[in-house]
Amino acid sequence: MPNPLITLTTDFGLSDQFAGVMKGVIAGIAPRARIIDISHDIPVYSVTEAAFVIAEAWPYFPKGAIHVVVVDPGVGSSRRPILAQAGGHFFIGPDNGVLSMVFDTAPHKVRIISNPKLMRREISRTFHGRDVFAPAAAHLAKGAKPASFGKLITDYVRVWTSKPTPAGRNKWRGTILKVDRFGNLITNFAAKEFDGIKTRPFELRAGTKKIHRLALNYAETEAGEIFAIIGSSGYVEIAANQSSAAGLIGCSAGAPVELDLY
Repeated sequence: MPNPLITLTTDFGLSDQFAGVMKGVIAGIAPRARIIDISHDIPVYSVTEAAFVIAEAWPYFPKGAIHVVVVDPGVGSSRRPILAQAGGHFFIGPDNGVLSMVFDTAPHKVRIISNPKLMRREISRTFHGRDVFAPAAAHLAKGAKPASFGKLITDYVRVWTSKPTPAGRNKWRGTILKVDRFGNLITNFAAKEFDGIKTRPFELRAGTKKIHRLALNYAETEAGEIFAIIGSSGYVEIAANQSSAAGLIGCSAGAPVELDLY
């Protein structure tokens, strides 16, 4: 790759040195690599939100891009670092399910990152973003072959599926994938798969709230009103006009949500 591209998605925030240190490690190994921050504001330890964010972001990057995803509550344990290839892209991160939605949408193969020559010499038990994942991405960008990282595996972790599950006739159980900065609750009900929500009566339940209205835009609702809307990602979202639906309902990422179509 003459102009390698590396993206970073973490829960490190920007008030500490962690994200910057990862960039420094990459620059030291592959100085020609371009680095793009997707987000460093994933809620701490939220594998679910990180899985959603990277799944939404990666298709907009050119093929050959290397995506580093570090939301890693199991750092220092026996969980494995992995390198995945999917859709012409590369993904590097912990084997904890954070790539589950990528695996749901694209054919893929997965390797363990086990070659010590592609890591830093000293590996901390608490900062694999610096010592394992950033060096791996940099070496890949510099030309290391995927096969040199480690063996192929098929027992990688997929702790949950992004698809809702049937709960009866015209009933489904889903989950909240992410709460965005406006407080919108992004569900895993893809509008193209639940097209009936546009034309049929429905009930969408989250927390203790029951929602029966699908709005086309925010302007057609009243201030403070809670409603459903199809967001830019193509998923059904629960929103509140000029307010936070998450705060009003009391739900966060990973919370259950149910849909009935009548």
